[in-house]
This record gives sequence, structure tokens and C-alpha cells, in this order.
Amino acid sequence: MTGPAVPFREIVLKVHSRCDLACDHCYVYEHADQSWRTRPKAISDHVVSRTAQRLAEHARTHALPSVTVILHGGEPLLAGPARLRRVCEEFTSALTDIAALDLRIHTNGLQLSPRYLDLFDEFDVKVGISLDGDRAANDRHRRYADGRSSHPLVLKAVELLRQERYRHLDLGLLCTVDIANDPVAVLDALTGLEPPLIDFLLPHATWDEPPPRPDGSPTAYAEWLLTVFDRWQEQGRPVPVRLFSSVLSTLSGGPSLTESLGLAPTDLVVVETDGQLEQVDSLKSAYEGAAATGFDVFTHSFDEVAAHPGVRARQLGLAGVSETCRRCPVVRSCGGGLYTHRYRPANGFDNPSVYCADLAALIRGIEDRTAAATESPAVRDPYELLAAQQDLTRTLLAVLHDGLGGSGGEAWESAWALAVELEADPAGQEGLDLVLAHPYTRTWLLDALEAVRAGRPVHGPPAERLAATVAAAAVRAGLDLAVPVVHRDGRLFLPTLGEVRVGGTEETGTAVVRAEGEGFAVRAEGGAVLHIARGAGEGPHWSPVRRLAAAGPVRVHVLDDLDPYRTCFDTPAADRLSPQAADAWSASLAEAWQLLAEAVPEQAAEAAAVLTTFTPLAEGAPVQAGRHGYGAVGIAAGGDADALALALLRGFRRAKLRALAEVADLYASDGSWDHRMPWQEEWEEPVPFSRLLSETYERIGLGLFAPQFLAGVPQALDLIEEAAETTVDGKQLLAAMRKEINGTHGTSVRNGCKTDTESAAVRRTRERLTEK
Repeated sequence: MTGPAVPFREIVLKVHSRCDLACDHCYVYEHADQSWRTRPKAISDHVVSRTAQRLAEHARTHALPSVTVILHGGEPLLAGPARLRRVCEEFTSALTDIAALDLRIHTNGLQLSPRYLDLFDEFDVKVGISLDGDRAANDRHRRYADGRSSHPLVLKAVELLRQERYRHLDLGLLCTVDIANDPVAVLDALTGLEPPLIDFLLPHATWDEPPPRPDGSPTAYAEWLLTVFDRWQEQGRPVPVRLFSSVLSTLSGGPSLTESLGLAPTDLVVVETDGQLEQVDSLKSAYEGAAATGFDVFTHSFDEVAAHPGVRARQLGLAGVSETCRRCPVVRSCGGGLYTHRYRPANGFDNPSVYCADLAALIRGIEDRTAAATESPAVRDPYELLAAQQDLTRTLLAVLHDGLGGSGGEAWESAWALAVELEADPAGQEGLDLVLAHPYTRTWLLDALEAVRAGRPVHGPPAERLAATVAAAAVRAGLDLAVPVVHRDGRLFLPTLGEVRVGGTEETGTAVVRAEGEGFAVRAEGGAVLHIARGAGEGPHWSPVRRLAAAGPVRVHVLDDLDPYRTCFDTPAADRLSPQAADAWSASLAEAWQLLAEAVPEQAAEAAAVLTTFTPLAEGAPVQAGRHGYGAVGIAAGGDADALALALLRGFRRAKLRALAEVADLYASDGSWDHRMPWQEEWEEPVPFSRLLSETYERIGLGLFAPQFLAGVPQALDLIEEAAETTVDGKQLLAAMRKEINGTHGTSVRNGCKTDTESAAVRRTRERLTEK
């Protein structure tokens, strides 16, 4: 096993090894491992003190910001208030000034009283209670040894925890699934208690001791849980359910929220009442000694336990599951199931979960029920993508402002106040939207945010860009707003408009920009007022951002060879083109667009609507999508119309997939497998999934224009589908890609118009791009 061991962030501390109930499904007392019989009933002060020291040592070594200690048993409340106080005091003292301490206790609730809760309030110990549903469901397993019901006392404990003075300590309810119980009745009973969280657990089982299946159904547990899910949906999701939230998270490319699902490495260690250090407690269901490590808190550090082969085996992510699981499309969500549930005497834990069919059916069932709600509209609709990109830009601007925290200087604060004033006017808001939508706005924001995160000051051009943005927006809106903008070397650039020259080449100062009539005026300090008319061409004091020949039904299609932030490509941007060169460039682009419109009309229409900004490159690849917002490409001059058309199409596909990845999770972020692309040479190294997806997406677009690019694409799509890395949005994108190569792709762009129902945000985005 390679790589460093994962540090422990969570400790289960067994404070008492006996219980006041006789639950017949308990993994501690009723399953294979009976080591509890030889352990002390209660944890000693020495074990408590030594464990606290070991945890503090571990937290300091790994600079852990926080650690969680879960008081467990048996039944931890049987340890008594005095011993539990000692535990809280020892750990609080040991972790002070080292790491934040999150104390929790999991109990059956029978002993819970104000005396305990006052103690827990003092040390902020959160309380989780086990309850299997209504009385009939709970009493099926959770009874006293003499058969008496525990339900009334558990409800009393829950009600006590719900009191206002203790409500902040409530962790929620833990329910073990039994398919003999009525799933609707169970959920209704639990949600009726208004807990902050419900956690459903599958009963511990292995291939040697499989779970009961009265009707023989291989998916009985999935069917039970999906009935609960449907009822939970019907109720309006009144309480978070950890199991469902975890599946929904992983389907969208997010993390697992529970140890029983997902591929996150384990970071938990168990300390028994005698100080023995063990692996996760559920392993006691597998066989005698399955959880043992041979280590204890007296002679071993937590780092030694973290290096134990059994612990490391649960830290390998996708590499740690069986070969069958690695090929399964839902492995990112189920993670191969709980490690314990994979056990088979013949080959240990190298198996799918004994609940494999249930987990697959549960995940697919939740996906089927929620796909429409969890899919990002940006994947389906190009105008939704543009609207999402605009939201992202505005969010980044707000994050930058918050990150500066007043350190941006007077110029930034003044420009921000003017932006707020601009936003208050509808025309001003639209003008600001237009300028923020300019792709190189994103380049500026990302550069400035990197400076903030690195602790570098954001002064000079990064801070001054905000004022220039506000000024350009005010001019576009025609609002009488005086905006001071810094000019450097006598040059003042207004994004989306052009460059004003206000003085000598070595002058730096401030000029006031103000809209007037059909244009704007610029007054530099101590200088004359320059009046720039709307639509003015090149002159001694003004260089406009030039409009290109029409390339579809778009209002703004520009050649931007002025913006200081256009230098975001791998190769240098060209200097300002001469009018003759710009005209020739424009004519070449128009010819290339015409070829695309004839060969791939749907792609051409969408590309023309969203690729609004073209920057000539001095050299390098024919086309590049740089580090900027959606809508710009860099294109090298030269080449015939066919080559330029392919370059445009390639740039569009690259830019679109990157824009999608910025606003939607298309594949799991923990992808660790490399894939060989069908068109690769034998000697070429396999590539990550992200590269496989991007090249396949690009080749489909090119293949519709030049069919030779489709060679190997069907095989690549099969590989993507089998790779078990796509999320809900990724599967939606994959379906769209298959439709494209099958000739059944239907786009919502028809001659620049949207044909189905659209949101107000999307409509505004379309209207800004489309000719009235």
C-alpha cells in the first residue's frame, strides 16, 4: 500500500461495555466477536487520560483543526455522570489550544435524565438516540432481557432532549432497518418527533451470515428504503435523512456523508474499555478478532494504528473495492458498501457487499426519482448555461469584495459604491450585466482572487478594473454617473468599449468617465475633455473594440485585441490589428461561419450565439480556449476557410465543456483511473477520465462537420458509460452526446430563438444576445 496513512479525525471511546437492553440484532453482543465478555465493564481513569494524551499528540502531529470523540458502549450512560464528567474534562483539557473538540454520545436513551443533559450542556456533548420507529417496530428487537418494551422510555428521552434548554444538543435518531416493519409507519413515527436528522442503517450481515429476506427478494431492503424515500418526498423532506442525502450528494459528484456508502477513506479508530485500539466496531459482525489490531493506548501511537494493514485497506478508495465493484456504474455512490458487509470466509473482504443488489437498486431508484430535480439545466440548455455563467461571475465578484475586507483601497471602495448605485437602476443593472458577461472579466476576477488567497495586495490594475467596468456599464446604460478611472501610460481601457488615450505615454492619473448623449466624455486631471461618440471609429484619442461581420443572429460579435486581460492563452495575443488586417480577419471568420452554418446548422447557431469575443493570437495552435469566462476564443491568423471553420468548432466545443464543468458536476472528483482512448497509439499513456470526456465531446462536434473525427467515438462513449465516474449531469451529457452522433440531437437554439419554456434569467440572457 502506497501513500501516507490517513490521520484519525474520529475516535469511538467505549466508556461502558455492558448494556441494559438485550437487542437481538446487536453486533456487540449477538454476533461473531464475543470479546466484550473479557473486557472491564467501565473505562478506567488511566485509559481515559492516556487516550486523551494520544489524541492530542495525534492532532498536533497532523495539525488537525478538529477531532470528534464519540462516547459509546454497550450503553455509555451506564458509566454514570461522574465518570462521564471525567471523560469530558480530560479530553477538553488535553485538546485545548491544539484542536477543536466535538464530543458526542450515542445512547439507547433509557437512562437519559436532566442530570446527564446538564452535564452534556456544560461540555457541549451532542446526543444521538437509537429508535427503530413506532412501538411495534422498535419492540421487534429493542427489548429488555425479560421481553419488556423499551419504547416508552426511549420516547421520554427524546421528548426530554426536545426541550428548549437541551434542543441544541440533539444529534438525531438512528434507526436500524427491518423489512418486516411497515416503512411508512416507521418514517412517520420518526419524523413526528421532529429530530434534526434521521440515520437509517442496514442490519450488519456478511456473505457467511446474510441478512434475512423473508420473500427471497434480492432487493427487499432497497424496496423498503425506496418506500421510505417516496414517503419522505411526499412529506416534503421534513427532516434530513443521512442515507438519502449521501446518495443524492454522490450522484451529483459530491462526497459521501456516511461511512456505509462512498469511497472516502476511513478516519476512525475505536478505543475499548481496557485501552485496546481497534478498527471500526461493525467488524465484530464478521469473525472473532476481526476488529483487533494488537495495539493499545499505553504503548502505541495512533499513527501506528493508522498504518495497520486492516485500517489501510479501508483507505484505498476505488482501489480498495473488489474488481466487480470497480466496474459497476454506481460504485461512486455505494463505495462497495460497508466494509464489514463484504466479508466472505473464503476470500475475506474482497467482495461486493452482501447488500450489493439492494444498494444498486436503491441508488438507481433515487436517481430515477430525482433526476429532473438534480440535473443542472445548464447541461440541457445553452441559455441556461450562459445564465449560470453570469451567476458565477457575479458570485466571484462578491467573493472578491468580501475577501478584500476593505483592503482594496479607496479606489475599490469608491467603485463598489458606484456599482451599487448602478444596480439600483434597471438600465444600469442591464449595462453591468453586459460588461460582467464579457469573458475577460472572469480572467480579471480569477487573477485578483488568487492574489487575495495568496495574501498579496490587490492594488493597481486588478483593483482599478472594477472602476473601468462600472464606467463601461454606465456608458452602455446612458446613465449620468461620474466614474473616476485610473489611466496608465496615458491609456484608459473600458471593457467591451475600447481604449481612450488621454495623455502622454508615461502619464498615470485619474480621469472621470461620464455618459453623454449617444456617447461619453472623459475628463483627465488638468486636461481637456474628450468626447467619444457612439460608434466612433479609430482616432487619435480612441480605439474601439471592433465589431466583426455578422455570424448569426447575435448583437455583439467583437474582435477584442485591446483588453489587457486577453493575455490568458497559452500563446501570446497579437498586438492591435491594422484596420485592413481586421477587415480581412472578419471576412475570413464570416466565410468560416457560413461553412459551419451549411454543414452543422445547429452547432453553428449555438456557437454564434455564445462565442461573442474573438482575440487574434500571434502564434501557436489554430484555436485556444484560455483562462476566461465562456464566450471567447483565441484564434491564430491564417489558414483557409475549412481550417478556420474546424478551429471555430473546436474552440466552441472546448469552451462549452469547460463552461459546463464550472457550473455542473459532470464526473466524480475522486476519479483515479486512467483510460486508453480508442484513437490513441499503443505507445501513448492512458489519460484521466476528464481528458477522455473532453476529447470525446470535442471529436463528436468535429465529426459532424468532418466525419473522420468520429472514428472510435462510439467505443469512447461506451468506455465513459462503463467508467463509473459520471454523475447525474454527466449521464445527461452522455445521452446528449449519443443523440448527436445518432443524428437525433435536438437543440433549443433555432435561428437564435428558444422554443420551449424559459426562465426570466434565461430570457434576459437570450435577449441580450439576440437581435431585437
